[in-house]
Amino acid sequence: MTTPPARATLPNAPTLAEAFRVWAKIGLLGFGGPAGQIALMHKELVEDRRWIGEQRFLHALNYCMLLPGPEAQQLATYIGWLLHRTAGGLMAGLLFVLPGALVMLALSSLYALYRHVPLVDALFFGVKAAVLAIVVQAVVRIGRRALRNRLTVGIAAAAFLAIYLLHLPFPLIIALAGLTGWIGNRYAPALFVPAGNGARGEAPEVPGVVDAMFERGELAHAAPSWGRALRVAATWLPLWLGPVLLLWATTGSSSVWTQIGAFFSVMAVVTFGGAYAVLAYVAQAAVDSFGWMTPGEMVDGLGLAETTPGPLILVVQFVGFLAAFRNPGAIDPLLAGTLGALLTIWVTFAPCFFWIFLGAPFVESLRGNRALSASLSAITAAVVGVILNLALWFSLHVLFRQVESVEFLGLRPDLPVPGSVDWRAALLAAAAMVALLWFRLGLFTTLAGCAVAGICLRLLLS
Repeated sequence: MTTPPARATLPNAPTLAEAFRVWAKIGLLGFGGPAGQIALMHKELVEDRRWIGEQRFLHALNYCMLLPGPEAQQLATYIGWLLHRTAGGLMAGLLFVLPGALVMLALSSLYALYRHVPLVDALFFGVKAAVLAIVVQAVVRIGRRALRNRLTVGIAAAAFLAIYLLHLPFPLIIALAGLTGWIGNRYAPALFVPAGNGARGEAPEVPGVVDAMFERGELAHAAPSWGRALRVAATWLPLWLGPVLLLWATTGSSSVWTQIGAFFSVMAVVTFGGAYAVLAYVAQAAVDSFGWMTPGEMVDGLGLAETTPGPLILVVQFVGFLAAFRNPGAIDPLLAGTLGALLTIWVTFAPCFFWIFLGAPFVESLRGNRALSASLSAITAAVVGVILNLALWFSLHVLFRQVESVEFLGLRPDLPVPGSVDWRAALLAAAAMVALLWFRLGLFTTLAGCAVAGICLRLLLS
């Protein structure tokens, strides 16, 4: 019989100051998207410091994957909350976001001021090609994990056609997919078994500081309580939505401030499937509905977000910055852009803290819920179709200079004008895909290489 690791070998519970240093390190080094960020947290918190046990870490991750929003940031908030209550959760979640948000704000300002300088324009020409390859890679990676049978492939295809041909809104597609999974679980549950995310029993038991604190009864704040849940809702809902209502009352429903607050508040509720999935929704609204930016600028924003630490969803900060920068009203455009970026960040991430502080004590009740797991499985399949649409959208606007919306039998697909193909962009995009998918070069290497290649092409052809 194998003896479990001795509890005496566990380190002491970290102080708030010790936790601050570790969360700051994770926030500064959190490159590589959610997979890299979760791997970094696992190394720092499970392997190196043993602050949380293996199974509890994976269980927390599974819960965060059920939520809208960036799962890595919510996982940090969850673990910080376990260790140091609300203060720890706020500290972990904020430090996960702030370094990347500050970098993104600086990059957005430089972009708005110097975007049309020839050298900068050439650099972003190359970055666009790399971004297209990164999104295609995301389609391949997520598709391999999520599409395990003909039914899930069909859900992905239906989601793609719904958003590409019918232009159905992203929240409606997600709701229909979830309903499909919930109904399907009643009649064919075997078809909706979610892919393994490290569920309980799939990993060896490696105890951590949090596990020992549970055993000693030191985590009373983790016990579920409806009274506490009501207090959390009464605190966080006004914090999240209060600024939006205040802006609506003072500036009107048509102001850019109300539009930013309302739109990104809705987005925060429906961002299942990660940043790549929601980008199609954001691009559709920012480009077509609100007219805040062009398709090429949306691609540029994703390129900037890929180079910063923190969650990729920080690309929405770039969108909010440009929206306010171009509609400043009576204030300085750069100040307006900064305020727009801060508003976007607030309404995007305030709900993340709300979901964790409200739901974490009840997380045990979600374990083994087959109907919920089936709904999530169907949503994940639909997300593949949505990301495929994003890849096509980027392809059309990166590889062609002109794109037209064609109406046919009630369908409205976007099609390229054949004579407008940009062979330089096509060449760079093909090279980026080979680098990422065949040679498996890193994200930064591919981005940097395409940026340099874009500058060289412009210099050679000018």
